[in-house]
Amino acid sequence: MEAVDKEKLTAGTRVVLDMTTLTIMRALPREVDPVVYNMLHEDPGNVSYAAVGGLSDQIRELRESIELPLMNPELFIRVGIKPPKGVLLYGPPGTGKTLLARAIASNIDANFLKVVSSAIIDKYIGESARLIREMFGYARDHQPCIIFMDEIDAIGGRRFSEGTSVDREIQRTLMELLNQLDGFDQLGESQNDYGNQ
Repeated sequence: MEAVDKEKLTAGTRVVLDMTTLTIMRALPREVDPVVYNMLHEDPGNVSYAAVGGLSDQIRELRESIELPLMNPELFIRVGIKPPKGVLLYGPPGTGKTLLARAIASNIDANFLKVVSSAIIDKYIGESARLIREMFGYARDHQPCIIFMDEIDAIGGRRFSEGTSVDREIQRTLMELLNQLDGFDQLGESQNDYGNQ
């Protein structure tokens, strides 16, 4: 039996114990919320850039801002520039935003999480923010990962001090999203978040 890597054992890690000696036998993967697991089953397919017509400038910009930092992080270190932590794609429905995200994920062979932002808002306090944490935790554990957030304007509204409990839950969700984005490492270990409006 192989020894368990002690560096993988941090607070909160799930483990298998020998019942008689209480010896740690192996570390278990992180428990994944079923909602996050269902986001993963959105297969990006085998979409290539050739399938996206008329958006050559946008494809070039996305490749420079998303693909290049993930494939060649040493280039950014050598030049001394920080790659973006996320990209906001905006435009009316049917203009290719989802197709572009799928093409990027397919081209770099990344995991692809697709979430409809309006669907993660929960009536219970803290549940939406917890889902955001779970989603980004899953992405960190399964790198590289593209997170595509559709209808991000559902949680990205103006902040205000008054409002209903639903408004406050939406604000908590937005704050958690911003916290997760801001907390990422710069190169090599960063996932990219696609916002879609």
